[in-house]
This record gives sequence, structure tokens and C-alpha cells, in this order.
Amino acid sequence: MQETISVLTTGGTIDKIYFDALSEFQVGEPQIGAFLREANVRFSFSIRSLLRKDSLDLTDADRDFISNEIELETTRRILITHGTDTMLATALALQARAIEKTVVLTGAMLPATQRGSDAVFNIGYAVGVLSVLPAGVYVAMNGQVFDPQYARKNRANNCFEAV
Repeated sequence: MQETISVLTTGGTIDKIYFDALSEFQVGEPQIGAFLREANVRFSFSIRSLLRKDSLDLTDADRDFISNEIELETTRRILITHGTDTMLATALALQARAIEKTVVLTGAMLPATQRGSDAVFNIGYAVGVLSVLPAGVYVAMNGQVFDPQYARKNRANNCFEAV
């Protein structure tokens, strides 16, 4: 029997909702539960919304909160949905805590509700690698797994890459 995966959501582009081209966005309800149910996955998962923020608004206190919540999780495999702008900063903060669990952060360049979003692919890929990676903190984006110490977001090409 496969272990339950804990999904912790923090907001970010993956959960953004735009009402029209001129309006401000809001971070809406986590989208990942609907994706996993629609994909008819055959593993147990739980979802908790920790934050509903744009990642540019995350603070060190928020990162400490996320770290503490991970340490309290009873499962050993944790998926975090996170905004891409500061995903690496959060991943590095988690690495510094030396958490003895497998933690994978993923997100999207476009909101999950928009056509052409990479959200569903990134979530599926992140779940796949989460099940085989050893303990540690990783970023799964664009069909690749990154050690956050050796990655960056390439804004010009709208992707993550190794450095």
C-alpha cells in the first residue's frame, strides 16, 4: 500500500483567479484537489491550504510557518504548491531546516484555470517524482527536478533551469 501524500498549498499563480484583463487578481481556492480527482489517481492524499498569497508577498515568517507545518506532518512525502517567483527561496529555507522527509515544490507559470496552463503537467510530474525521490527538498517544474541550490527561474524563457 502506498503512503498518503500530503499536499500543502500556499497560493501563487497556480491558484490565481483573474476576473477580467483590467482587474487585480485574487488567490482562489486550491485547484490541485480537482485535478487529482479528475485524473482518477489511485493513491491516498490529503490537502491543506496553509496560505493564499502571491509568492512575492511571502515573508521569512511565512517560510518558518511552512517549515513548521511540514515538520508536524505525519506523512513522509509532501507536495507543496507555490508561486514560482519565490519558490526557490522557500525551497532553500526548507533545505536549511534539514527536514527528513521528501518535499517537492511545484507551481505554474499561468493560473490553473487558464487554457494553456502548465499546472496540470507540473502537478502530475511532481507527484511522480515525489514517489521515487529520497528525503530532501526539490523543485519540480517544466519536466525537470531541481536542487534549489542549483536552479533559477528564467523569466525570459518562462521556465526553470539548472545553473
